[in-house]
Amino acid sequence: MSLLDVSGLTVSAGRLVLVDDVSFMISAGERVGVIGESGSGKSVTSLAVTGLLAEALSASGSVLLHDTQVIGAPDRELRPLRGPVAGILFQEPLTALDPLMRVGRQIAEPMRRHLGLRGTALQDAVRAALVDVSLPDPRFAGAFPHELSGGQRQRVATAVALAARPRLLIADEPTTALDVTVQDEILTLLDRLVSERDMALMFISHDLAVVSRMTDRIVVMRSGRAIEQGTVGQIVGEPHDPYTAALVASARALDSALDAPASGASDGEASR
Repeated sequence: MSLLDVSGLTVSAGRLVLVDDVSFMISAGERVGVIGESGSGKSVTSLAVTGLLAEALSASGSVLLHDTQVIGAPDRELRPLRGPVAGILFQEPLTALDPLMRVGRQIAEPMRRHLGLRGTALQDAVRAALVDVSLPDPRFAGAFPHELSGGQRQRVATAVALAARPRLLIADEPTTALDVTVQDEILTLLDRLVSERDMALMFISHDLAVVSRMTDRIVVMRSGRAIEQGTVGQIVGEPHDPYTAALVASARALDSALDAPASGASDGEASR
């Protein structure tokens, strides 16, 4: 069953076309990566499928999210979908989280609104959500976002995105602003939570290695168009579009450079 069905999606800012006739599907429990360079239209696509486009942008085509037509729908019809159907995890948690609200309250709000939790049940659910994202200390619930590290903020943002038990998690470059070690921790966390909750995943990134790690199928975007789609094995092993082939070659070259010993190291040093 298709959880998200995007067909002929086009997003424009006046005469400027940002997303051009994009189509793809995500079934329940499926993991799909959307990859492309900056300006390829991948983040605009994620905003379009949840009805969060800026007012200056116009969208056409069809976006069915859990059988609800998103394109042209009033916000009052889409608000109930954001949380229980689609949870959204943004790139920069410091701007995604409310700086004036304690993080426990930010996690509690979608639980109260969409799950109807109150009182002790709500407090217990918030504590459990923080434990799920590896923030077990009760003091985290009373902290403000600026009091946390970047990795801790992204864990809180993950807890907020998952608070209403969504069927689909849309993760838009969720680790780009983090250092390599924390990035790996967050990716491992997301992988575990998506598996445990049997969610679908739409993972947006410019990093082919990360997308290959997190997803089963890839949509490659360039200049607003979906130029190639396939399984991870097909995209990495047998890319058809020259742009996709260049992405794969670049990723392999980077892997080789990272695996190579430091320049000028002796054979003995390189073997240690």
